[in-house]
Amino acid sequence: MLYYLNGLFVGFLILANVLAVKVFSIGEWMILPAAAILIIFTYPLIDVICEVYGREAGSRTVRTGLMAQVFAACFIAIAIELPPAQAFAHQKEFEIILGGSMRVIIASLVAYTVSVNLDVMIFSKFKEKHGNGKLWLRNNASTMVSQLIDTALFITIAFYGVMPFKVLLTLFITQYLFKFLASIVATPLVYGLVYVARKFDKRKSIEPSHY
Repeated sequence: MLYYLNGLFVGFLILANVLAVKVFSIGEWMILPAAAILIIFTYPLIDVICEVYGREAGSRTVRTGLMAQVFAACFIAIAIELPPAQAFAHQKEFEIILGGSMRVIIASLVAYTVSVNLDVMIFSKFKEKHGNGKLWLRNNASTMVSQLIDTALFITIAFYGVMPFKVLLTLFITQYLFKFLASIVATPLVYGLVYVARKFDKRKSIEPSHY
């Protein structure tokens, strides 16, 4: 089951980088990148991996996600620079959708590396203290803290000096509020995935410690 969870995690990360180009609004006061809809799934996935397979498996997944994002950014940059065929009339649109600025790419990678490693560390510390009990506590505590760091790092690195401070503050508050609420909503999903993973591995006679 670990392989499926890893695949989903990495796939969602790459997809988030593409969806981030689209911005949507909830009412008149909350503006979010479309990638925010994946927040409900990415952090719970890493928490499930840590819960079932341990901290080292979680750390390996984080490193795999980072490498996948770096490779994706490199190949996208190469694809953009390839000379378009005459029949391809959408080079500018292709660049706009996939070509994010280097500053935004760096912000995304830094925020991801720091926040998800922090998530793994906090989750694992709580698990050492509580054992298999209080999954809801370590899931929400680790996700809420790491998402706070993720949002602060990304917005600061990507947009500081480009947007007015008041706008940055509004972006930070609205995005973190969404992620905070998403963490609570996703708690049943974490319990469900943990149950499925343990059931799947037991049926396959796979010990989680083997990973």
